[in-house]
Amino acid sequence: MADESGRAPSLWEVTCSVVAALGGIQSEKNRERDFKHGKPMQFIIIGLIGTIVFVLSLVGVVRLVLHLAGV
Repeated sequence: MADESGRAPSLWEVTCSVVAALGGIQSEKNRERDFKHGKPMQFIIIGLIGTIVFVLSLVGVVRLVLHLAGV
């Protein structure tokens, strides 16, 4: 998925980079590509969306577990 052409990373590549970085498994090659050719606003927006989805998922799971426990 790494790109040597010098073009900006695609939306899919940005999303994969954000997920990998959040999980702590971002490769050095992709990190360098992101810093050289990526637009910071793309990473910020995707990161915020991912964080919101993650938090809402946790809230949903907790509510489901509490409901099933009868609390």
